[in-house]
Amino acid sequence: MNYKYIYTLLLLIIFSACTDDFAELNLNPNEPTAVPPSVIFPYAMREGIDRVHGHRTRLERLGLDGGMLWVQYFARNQYTNEGDTYNPDASMRNNNWAGFFNESIINFQKVIDATGDPENIYYNENFMAASMVMRAYMNSIITDTWGAIPYTEALSGAVGNLAPVYDSQETIYAGMLANLKTAAETFDPAVAVLTGDNLFGGDITRWQKFANSLRLKLANRQASKKPVESAAIFSEIMGNPTAYPIFTSNDDFALLYHEGRLNDNNNNAWHEIMVVDGREDWSISQTLIDAMTDGTGNPTDPRLAVFAEPVTAGAMAGLYDGAINGLPESIASVYINTASRPGSYFTRETAPFCLMTYSELLFVLAEATLAGTYQGDLTAMEYTELATNASFEQYGLSMPAAYMGDKIADKETIMTEKWKALFGQGLEAWTEYRRTGYPILPGATPQAIFENSGKVPTRLRYPESEYSLNGTNVAAGAALNGGADDKLTPLWWAE
Repeated sequence: MNYKYIYTLLLLIIFSACTDDFAELNLNPNEPTAVPPSVIFPYAMREGIDRVHGHRTRLERLGLDGGMLWVQYFARNQYTNEGDTYNPDASMRNNNWAGFFNESIINFQKVIDATGDPENIYYNENFMAASMVMRAYMNSIITDTWGAIPYTEALSGAVGNLAPVYDSQETIYAGMLANLKTAAETFDPAVAVLTGDNLFGGDITRWQKFANSLRLKLANRQASKKPVESAAIFSEIMGNPTAYPIFTSNDDFALLYHEGRLNDNNNNAWHEIMVVDGREDWSISQTLIDAMTDGTGNPTDPRLAVFAEPVTAGAMAGLYDGAINGLPESIASVYINTASRPGSYFTRETAPFCLMTYSELLFVLAEATLAGTYQGDLTAMEYTELATNASFEQYGLSMPAAYMGDKIADKETIMTEKWKALFGQGLEAWTEYRRTGYPILPGATPQAIFENSGKVPTRLRYPESEYSLNGTNVAAGAALNGGADDKLTPLWWAE
């Protein structure tokens, strides 16, 4: 872990140990010593989600140059070695590891500490619960990217432990699920609102729904390894909707809206990169085009007009065409002028990023029903149809009457339809691909130069900083993953 922030915090603790008289003499009334949660919380949210979404800085775009490429929503036509050949740069690993912990996790914890303390002027249990939900969400991203990570001792550098131990994913999932339950049961819509809440605008009921929906998602993700525990979570939440409300429509789901360039700290990263900076490095992958057209460039799925722009010149003008993943740059560069680009819906400056959608929850229920983790009033196929329809409605579209055709709700159908619905959520789709093996991606073309034995990365290697600062524990963490510290070791929940 990059401990720059922790070292700074330790220095602050040391210097704060002076006498009360000295502290009074040096107190500047114009510079508050306690930063309000209403300032820390939105910062932690923006910085964490920016990395999940894409990030504006090169070699920090985990969502954009990681997930979006590895599940073949996008293909790179320039700098193809920055993710599209399955060998992410070491800087991506180092920068995102440090950023997730130092910009997001530690700040959500600061909000929890302040708002959960009855003696603190910022005491607010709703704020504490919301920060617990976001801490769990961000920890799920981190552990699903690397595997075993510092969890129980992740922030212990503040009390002098600069070498935190790593916890297994099984332990981390148990902790996240327990914390989400506590948070959901702590929320009280009748008391204090959340000033600075840039996700739900202080709507406590929507926070409750997000906490419970996220808990179902994580329970489903671990279900093949912890079937009894996961089934109990589904039974508890689905059996008591009053105590444990969940998403019930597209009005509920978790969207982080960007404020645009008027607030440069919260501009949509894709807009900043692809529109303001004019970067043309990303084309729509031919894999996605093949899944959503008739083979001649005509859409069979109306969502493609949202996900992508039609080709503007040449024989395919007005139609949709894609780029091939994994090509050397000398070949890939031709797609700059011939392939569809990401849709303007996603590249506008205020476009939101989805943390979790209503459609995604319905796909979770479809899969859980198919596996027997949950048995409700609907079949797996009925949940699959509802989930797919919700994806269309999310963009103001209607699902074509014949869209589902003669599909059956087997694992491949559910996960392939979920892959389409998760467009834009690259890391989420990457995790689901690694867990289930779906969708089935096409074989490499003869010209492709895929690295990593030609396989989609199953995880990221730990950053070099961990080996220099926390060598013993990072080695133990790699062992907890059950394989080498490489990009081929499957994570705990892999089926």
